[in-house]
Amino acid sequence: MGNKTIATNTMKRRDFLKLTIAGLATTTVAATTMRNKASGPVGDSPHKWVMVIDQSKCNGCGHCIDACRAENDVAPDKAWTRVIAQEPLDGQDVYLPMPCMQCADAPCVDICPVGASTYRPDGIVMMDYDKCIGCRYCQLACPYDARSFNWKAFTGENPAVPDWGEPGVERRPRGVVEKCSFCYHRIDRGLAQGLMPGVDAAATPACVVACPPGARIFGDLNDPNSEVSKLVATDCAYQLREELGTEPSVYYLPATTEENLPCSENA
Repeated sequence: MGNKTIATNTMKRRDFLKLTIAGLATTTVAATTMRNKASGPVGDSPHKWVMVIDQSKCNGCGHCIDACRAENDVAPDKAWTRVIAQEPLDGQDVYLPMPCMQCADAPCVDICPVGASTYRPDGIVMMDYDKCIGCRYCQLACPYDARSFNWKAFTGENPAVPDWGEPGVERRPRGVVEKCSFCYHRIDRGLAQGLMPGVDAAATPACVVACPPGARIFGDLNDPNSEVSKLVATDCAYQLREELGTEPSVYYLPATTEENLPCSENA
């Protein structure tokens, strides 16, 4: 009987400590969010890079995942872009590809206490791995589950290399949060060479280039003549969790319209 009382009291103290720690963490997160909320892109860019994903074309092959893993040297236990199976529609398989949404009002940027998550002027949300302290607040704040934490250093071979490409960026160290960056290095290198992202493969994110059915379309939303601008302007285009006000730079075209035709055909 006495042992039971001791166990009960111990659990109560443990629960109290957990609640106290959780309260402190919540207070810290809230204070950080309020401090960073006014932050936004520094500088100007003539470009606003967006990705449009046509669910009527995605067949779930996973080539985008392999190409991303090779280009960004992502460990086999992580994925910077995912392909999630949805409920079949009219007997057809439906998939939801999910890279980082590159939000214009990104919770991950607002909540970072050390400024490791930042906006580029062209809308890409970046990670400064030298600044990251591994608190994982950004990972918890992301409503799209687009970030992963490095519990250990990736030192082994990358099974996606060289079949799916060669790494274009350095591996991230242990103890940091990493994520998709729209292959910014390909974009920047391409622009410097006079290439156009979304038009020239060398300047376009690896996942877009690798997609066999062309389900991923990339380009400049600031260019009214770009394919992405025309697709986003249709009634079909939607963003994930629009009610959150995060303003993602990834748009989707649903598998079918009310007329049972792909949105891209109605654009």
